[in-house]
Amino acid sequence: MKITPTKPFILRCFLISLFLSLPFLFLHLFSPQPPNHTITTTTTKDLTTSSKTTSKDLTIRPGYSSYETYIQRQLNKTLNPKLRKIWTTRDWNRKIPIFAKFFSELKDKNLLTKTSKALCIGARVGQEVEALRRNGVVDSIGMDLVPYPPLVVKGDFHNQPFDNDTFDFEFSNVFDHALYPQKFVAEIERTLKPNGVCVLHVALSRRADKYSANDLYSVQPLVELFKNSVLLHVRGVDGFGLDTEVAFRKKPPRRF
Repeated sequence: MKITPTKPFILRCFLISLFLSLPFLFLHLFSPQPPNHTITTTTTKDLTTSSKTTSKDLTIRPGYSSYETYIQRQLNKTLNPKLRKIWTTRDWNRKIPIFAKFFSELKDKNLLTKTSKALCIGARVGQEVEALRRNGVVDSIGMDLVPYPPLVVKGDFHNQPFDNDTFDFEFSNVFDHALYPQKFVAEIERTLKPNGVCVLHVALSRRADKYSANDLYSVQPLVELFKNSVLLHVRGVDGFGLDTEVAFRKKPPRRF
């Protein structure tokens, strides 16, 4: 005859099972949890509009749905075959002597020497680099989204591919192309050596071309962005549509 377990018997089995499992449940709930080993790498692609710098005298142009959209627009100019031909022929012969004159004047002010390790930001085909080398600054290199060996290496000025404290001197005439001016300046200060010099050519009296990402109306935003540097001079220049030269020197580290 088949014997059916009674309900009290089944209940006793359940309670015994529950009692025996309590220590394991307690151990699981109150023991330290293993750390999460997921590593998130932040790149310039992760930058958001919240990190853009906007003020009365520095405004960011609208119209970029993503960082990739912005980069592609810059590449459209840099890779334009007609422009690249002009940069390497007519502009090459016309601009290098003028850049050489700018750098010679900076040497006269002791802001640049023949032993300086120099970087030209947004150099495209390296006209500025060639001008530096003709001034005797042999250890010079350019950086742009598209490399142009041997004068220009590939790099994004929002995220320079160089170590901290690499350069004695950095020059750029493409500040207006920075979608994130704060990041642009932070990377300059990061890669400059202490007491290193940065010189920017910017447009204050006129608006830059259609590929520009920001508009600058005074020097004050630059002074505020260069948090770890001191302003050396501001002077007028005739820099191919850019009218103002602004020079900064990176502060040496504090001594306690």
